[in-house]
Amino acid sequence: MSTRTRADRRDPRLFPATVVSGTRLTPNMQRVTVRGEALGAFPYRGYDHWFRLFFRCPHQDRFHPPEVAAETWWKPYLAMPDETRPYCANYTVADFRADTGELDIDVVVHRGADGSVEGGTAIWACSAEPGEELALLDQGVLYEAPEDASSVLLVADESGLPAVAGILRSLPADTVGRVIQEVPSAADRRELAGPPGARVEWIAREDPHAVPGTAALAALRALTDADPAGYAFVVGEQKLATEGRRHLVAAGMPKDRVTFSGFWRADRP
Repeated sequence: MSTRTRADRRDPRLFPATVVSGTRLTPNMQRVTVRGEALGAFPYRGYDHWFRLFFRCPHQDRFHPPEVAAETWWKPYLAMPDETRPYCANYTVADFRADTGELDIDVVVHRGADGSVEGGTAIWACSAEPGEELALLDQGVLYEAPEDASSVLLVADESGLPAVAGILRSLPADTVGRVIQEVPSAADRRELAGPPGARVEWIAREDPHAVPGTAALAALRALTDADPAGYAFVVGEQKLATEGRRHLVAAGMPKDRVTFSGFWRADRP
């Protein structure tokens, strides 16, 4: 089965769940584990399977799940009043256990100049209490390597680390390739399970003022001869994704063999 076929399947149901626990995996990554009876049937397909995450905003007294009845779910969602419309964010399944109906969500902990946590999801992830209600909407898989791909290249900043980890776990054992994974610090590196032929290169920024994705993009640009029969997956900050794809195409990789997605955008002058 091709990954493109996997990417086209989605479950339109809303999966209710509650927070089980929160754990600081590394200095800049918080893991939230959620559980729900319905999650036992979540159609997890590995790779970079992602979902819409809905949770209560700080000013709301309780969680009001949106109505999901069709692909145009976002129309009634946006029509919800501010008092009830939940926060919505896109995330990758960090890990999934169907037998217990548990799913892990890894959230990058963004910090402001004063060291405080910033961003709606990061603030929620660092303060979520067991029992807090939320819901997930299945969105399928972006990764779509052709079955004849001779090699795989994965490039990401920390926001794309959960996707990279999931893809590596899902790749066939004989896959060969390279991973360029940028993280905020050396302490944010962790063991990634994957094929022995997939070489992981960690790039630790260390500089808290550096724009995420810049170092990964520089490492990618050092690749001047891309494998035209390979496949690349480039995700993270918008410039890393768009400029990374542009470079790979210029270096000889066909456009239809590059999947790219800007998960977020840094403020730039």
